[in-house]
Amino acid sequence: MSDISEIRARINSVAETKKVTDAMYMISSVKMRRAMREVTNTEPYFSSLSEEIGRIFRIIPDISNRYFKVPDPMTGGHIKHGVLLVTSDKGLAGEYNENVISLCEDVLSRHSETVLFVIGELGRQHFSSKGVPTVPEFRYSAELPNVWKARRICSDLLEYFDTGRADEISIIYTDYLSGRPGEAKRSILLPLKRSLFASVTEDDSIETERDRNVFFPDPDTVLSGIIPSYITGYIYSILVDSYCSEQQARMTAMNSASSNAENILNELRLKYNRIRQAEITREISEVTSGARALKKKKETRDGKQN
Repeated sequence: MSDISEIRARINSVAETKKVTDAMYMISSVKMRRAMREVTNTEPYFSSLSEEIGRIFRIIPDISNRYFKVPDPMTGGHIKHGVLLVTSDKGLAGEYNENVISLCEDVLSRHSETVLFVIGELGRQHFSSKGVPTVPEFRYSAELPNVWKARRICSDLLEYFDTGRADEISIIYTDYLSGRPGEAKRSILLPLKRSLFASVTEDDSIETERDRNVFFPDPDTVLSGIIPSYITGYIYSILVDSYCSEQQARMTAMNSASSNAENILNELRLKYNRIRQAEITREISEVTSGARALKKKKETRDGKQN
């Protein structure tokens, strides 16, 4: 039979663990709500940028811009790929990191010379342990995404794109699905597709817009000035999506851990109560047996006196 003090110690240990998992669940819940609130506050600004880009294409449909050119691998050899991978800084988030890392490794297996940008310490450690090179100066945390961080990331990626070190840059991230495990996705960041900004507009209204708008110094320069801000917003939304997915995965993992801890506690308490009850029964039996023995001894002594 297990020692009752050992079971009591295990109960206390599991109870403390459950306190930690419950606290981590609440912390992740607060972090997720805060991130979603922040992205909601900035969404109108970046939506207006997208509308402005679409308006420029409506007014000048034949405009040419370097951010929309699609490289031709037949004319310049293989396309130089770049991948921005979004992972987390910490573990205890189920399969959150494994899914995006697996998708990234699949891309790397098909494009061996890919330039790899990694956000999150777990992703950097994973590829470092496998000897896969990443951009060393690109060291951003996945914690608390904000527009300032997205702007710096955008600047680093555009430097590679503008200087020709990457002809195509894609992002591998986890798409947030409320109340469900996020889905690992890959989307092309650069070059941009005109179809993203397409809208249906009446011909007469297009002519009116052309008459009313003058771009200084020229439409291409104006468009090139807007694109970095648009890409910043796109990166920011993906950082928030991944961050919320991470917190959702951690909440699921912590909820499962708390549930398992509660089950273990119930089993330990039941076992503790059984052992305690057995000890109490044994103690009562000992007291009863002792009282019976005393009574019998007294009766024997009284019989001799008589």
